[in-house]
Amino acid sequence: MFRQHLQQLRAKLAQADIDLAIITDADSVYYYCGYCDYLHMEFGRPTLLLVPSAGESLLITPVIDLKMAQARAEVDRIEAWNDGLGKEWREHLARQLKQASRIALDARQMPPPVRAYIDSLVDAAKLTDIAPLVAAMRMIKSPQELQLARHAGEVANAMMAAGRAAINAGVAEYEVALATSQAGTRKSAELLALHYGDSEMSPNTHFLQIMASGADIVKTHHRASNRVMSHGEPVFLCFCGMTNFHKFKLGFDRTFWIGEIRDDSQREIYQIALDSQAAALAALRPGVLAQDLHAAYAEVIRSAGYDYPFRCGRGTGFSFLESPQLVAGDRTELKPNMVLAVDGSVSSDRFRAQVGDSFIVTEDGYEPITAHPKALEDLIIDSD
Repeated sequence: MFRQHLQQLRAKLAQADIDLAIITDADSVYYYCGYCDYLHMEFGRPTLLLVPSAGESLLITPVIDLKMAQARAEVDRIEAWNDGLGKEWREHLARQLKQASRIALDARQMPPPVRAYIDSLVDAAKLTDIAPLVAAMRMIKSPQELQLARHAGEVANAMMAAGRAAINAGVAEYEVALATSQAGTRKSAELLALHYGDSEMSPNTHFLQIMASGADIVKTHHRASNRVMSHGEPVFLCFCGMTNFHKFKLGFDRTFWIGEIRDDSQREIYQIALDSQAAALAALRPGVLAQDLHAAYAEVIRSAGYDYPFRCGRGTGFSFLESPQLVAGDRTELKPNMVLAVDGSVSSDRFRAQVGDSFIVTEDGYEPITAHPKALEDLIIDSD
């Protein structure tokens, strides 16, 4: 899969008369060569993937991660640099820059120290932005990526089922987070063993659990806390950060209630959220523009007297946010083998409801890859 991506990139560079692409975004580095260094710029250590239109691909990586790079990276050459020795990564990069007349950068993702160094050596007229090319490539998933997406859906479904089972009156939110993390890790480990024979990719989930209960339900990205849930309260679970199987990400959300719905206005708001997602899904098929899904979603919400709280959804893959975005102004035409997270949501001062799933765009519609009941009565959890 990774070598295929790399070869496709070479061909596109040649078509665009670009001599060299410099890629520093960790997710794109993984997309093109299968290597993830985990620390990257968090520890001030840039990793750079250099892809010429003709010639050897080169991965420049910190020496501390050299063994991992040698085991994982599907590239022609690897050069390592060490903290404080010589010019570190700069000397390896400088040699490649001298040989190229036209250079493409992932400008929006490039660490400032790397960009500043390139600017000091290369005339601005030689530089161009590779981001649109990369985004267009990554929108359309290969068969191998679609398998990862489906398996990520299985992981997400396991986490949602475990989270639902853990929710109850008298239970602290963090206990729900522990249950979802364990379920996701176990399902990931099972899938890695059955389908990938991969002993290096970690099955463990990460990212703090997004959830909110009671009065905190209006805090969209609230993390699981010590708060103890009570009978009659709404509970929101989101796995948009935790669903991360083999680095493939999805979106997946549900709103629940413990025992009963005490406030009938919450029923009405939830139904609007559900209807807004349904309206977007009614429009989801090849040939439709990304903004059309958002327009259908937003119309339902506005017709009910609310402002839409955020975009209808987004592309997903090896990054949390990929192209296209399902929002006003994004005129990307939807095509088969895109993977999209599609939400429905409504917010008020005292309550918010959200329902979200991920889908593969097919030749004539879509294939759901997350699944959990979303009819209102199915979301009321029996309380002890």
